[in-house]
Amino acid sequence: MDQTDHSNTNPNRIVRCPSCGGDSVYGPANPARPFCSDRCKNMDFGAWASENFRVPAQAGADDLGLDETPLQ
Repeated sequence: MDQTDHSNTNPNRIVRCPSCGGDSVYGPANPARPFCSDRCKNMDFGAWASENFRVPAQAGADDLGLDETPLQ
């Protein structure tokens, strides 16, 4: 069993807001965590919903039509 004393451990950490880069409290006191505010949280969600966050991909052989073997 773990005998470590966690009584002095602060549950809140300061992290960088992924939207604006400002300080953000990462803990139960901040319901928008990891964002610093609801505004930054909503801006990030809007960018995600608008598909602004995409992983660039190269077209594969299937996308280029190189393998046009007829299905049987």
